[in-house]
Amino acid sequence: MQKRRGISPVIATVIIVAVTIAVAIAVAFWMTGIVGLFTGFEQIQITTVYDANDGIHVLLRNTGTSTVAITEVYLNNFPLTTVLNRVAHFTCDDTELAENQPITINPGQDRQCLLTFDRQPDQFNVRPGTSLEIKLHSAGGKDYPKVIVIQSYSPGGRA
Repeated sequence: MQKRRGISPVIATVIIVAVTIAVAIAVAFWMTGIVGLFTGFEQIQITTVYDANDGIHVLLRNTGTSTVAITEVYLNNFPLTTVLNRVAHFTCDDTELAENQPITINPGQDRQCLLTFDRQPDQFNVRPGTSLEIKLHSAGGKDYPKVIVIQSYSPGGRA
């Protein structure tokens, strides 16, 4: 009868260590992917706000790592899409903000937006010398405010 022998303890130890290292590397790559999904953040910078004859220009830049969806614009704490929807318009690169249509900004993307008024709002004045708080609200729940003192713009394009 032939004597059966298993693998030596040294080779068994090497195999177990190699399998453990391979599993550890696979888990590390998997966890890196999961962490990357949950650590994305949104960050909008309002780089410039100025008024001109055609409206109030707002230049935006997404400096975060995830896409930002602007769902509402507040003007002096009044929501544009519900309270001021027939008076004011907020348009970014030919996309107008609507109640069910947000404006999206991808990571690293710049958007040029224009705030216009068809007429003077009942809730506040838009005329030279007055201040206007513009606050962007995102789907992620963040607010990005900016205050401007109007120099020359008036509703309807009248200076």
